[in-house]
This record gives sequence, C-alpha cells and structure tokens, in this order.
Amino acid sequence: MERVSVGRLKCGLIITGCETQMSSTWHILGAGSLGSLWACRLARAGKPLQLILRDEQRLADYRRGGGLTLVEHDGPRHYAIPAETFAAPTPIHRLLVACKAYDAAPAVARLAPRLAKGAELVLLQNGLGSQDEVAEQVPHARCIFASSTEGAFREADWQVRFAGHGFNWLGDPANPSPPLWFDDLHDAGIPTQWTADITTRLWRKLALNCAINPLTVLHDCQNGGLLGHLAEVDQLCDELAILLQRCGQPEAAQDLHEEVQRVIVATAANYSSMYQDVRHGRRTEVHYLLGHACRTAARHGAEVPHLERLHRRLVDNLQARGLRSE
Repeated sequence: MERVSVGRLKCGLIITGCETQMSSTWHILGAGSLGSLWACRLARAGKPLQLILRDEQRLADYRRGGGLTLVEHDGPRHYAIPAETFAAPTPIHRLLVACKAYDAAPAVARLAPRLAKGAELVLLQNGLGSQDEVAEQVPHARCIFASSTEGAFREADWQVRFAGHGFNWLGDPANPSPPLWFDDLHDAGIPTQWTADITTRLWRKLALNCAINPLTVLHDCQNGGLLGHLAEVDQLCDELAILLQRCGQPEAAQDLHEEVQRVIVATAANYSSMYQDVRHGRRTEVHYLLGHACRTAARHGAEVPHLERLHRRLVDNLQARGLRSE
C-alpha cells in the first residue's frame, strides 16, 4: 500500500508580495464516503487539508489508523491527513461539509465561532432543505451548493472505495462567480463544473431520488428490481414533474420519466443509498428528500397523492424498524 504524508500550514494566512490571502487549507467535516473521497484526492494533489472529527475518542481512533485509505482500480493508497476536533482553535476559511443532511446544520453551528469572516462552505448534502438550514447558522459565510453523481462507500473505518465515476456541479444561487480556489478541484482530479443553475440540478437529483430510493426500501430490492414496478415509478414521475413545474423548476422536469428509467437500468445491480442506510440500521435522509418534496407540494397547492402515500408508507416502514423518520 502506498503511503502519502500530508503536511499542514503553519499559519492561517499566506503572504504573497503585498497581498494577504485567506488560508488555502481545506477543512473537511465528515469522514464518510464522499468526504473521504474528496479528502484523499485533494491530499494526492498536495493540497493542505485538515479533517474535523466529532470528539477526542474519534480523533484517537483515527490517529491509531494513521489516516485515510482510498481504494481504486489500482489498489489502496494511504493518506496521512492531519485531523482535529471541533474544539481546535484555528480559524476556518474553507470548509467542505460532507456529513449527512440531518447533521449538517448542527455541526456547522458548532463550528460557527471558528469560521473566519468571508469563509466559504461547500455543502455536499443529498436532497434540499439542509442548505438553507446551514446558511441560517452562518450568515457571515458564503454557502456553495454541490450536486454529485459520484459513488463511494466505506469498506471499513477510515477506508473508502471509489465505486462509481460521476460528476460534481457547484454553484451559489446568491453569487454567480466561482471562488478563487475552484481550480484546486481540477488539480485534484475531481470532475467539477461551476454552474449558474445549481438549484435546478439539486431539484432534478431530488426527483430522481424520490422516484427510486423509497421504492427500493419498500420492495427490498436493488435498483434494477424497480423494472418490475414501472407503473408505480411512472405515477411518481407524473407527480414529481407537476411539482417541479409548480415550484418554478421546469427544466428539472424535462424528460423525467426517461431519465429515471435510464438511471434504473444503468444502476440495476446497485442498492440505493437509502436502502443501504436502512440495511445498516442508519437514519435515512427521507426528511430532505421525499419529505421535502411533499412539504413543497403542500406550500404550492400541488396535489401529489401518490408521493404522499409513498411518504407515509416509508415512514411507517422506518418506524417499524426502530429507525428515525424525521
């Protein structure tokens, strides 16, 4: 296994000629699948990094392992990325928020005292709703939304496998200009595009997830198993398209049926992220996916009886398993 050591900056500012710039350190909150995937690629490109872990026990566990391991087609590589807890005193100028949607706002609230003025946050959460919750916690920071189709899963603590090449779109509904550090992502081999229509991208992904993920849980199947339930899938797509039109996202509604079926076929052997969360007894992000869709429909007066029934069935299923459903 190849081991790569990653150093840390000795101060929070970089002096270049007469200009003072914000620290180039990437702070990464969340050492799950996507957080670890981004961290390892940034480390491989020589970018200064700092993982943020939830407490001293988790930090001790991480240090015993010596870093993160990324498994790709050419085998595992180990990256000795430095880590700290929420309580570390150093200021944060750039933060990748890679935790689950329901953890994002509480975690960022804990870090708010450390965020420098003008700090920039990249929000890598599924669904919609958590982005606004985070922004409310840190009005002095810039929140950049991300939508990703990349796939990764943890094989063990501190070890992640890159399971599916995809793409990442980043954007800021309040500011069309990309941040100065955007080229860091290209340097790290993270396929990324800055987009002015990030909200449309997030709505499109939410619709895809709502049409696929809950049904895989309820029918206990891989994505491809939904080919036997296409009538049910089509009913959901009909209502999701109506909802997208009603809430001002007509582009996200275009060819939704075809795109959902294409994803089902292309990922037929995969288990959805929601299915995997349920199988491992983890809390799902239903509140920010199907829940968000139903709440938005109610606000806009859109009738979505199949989506609402699906939401009730899923909530009942989760509660029967002893899992949280909010």
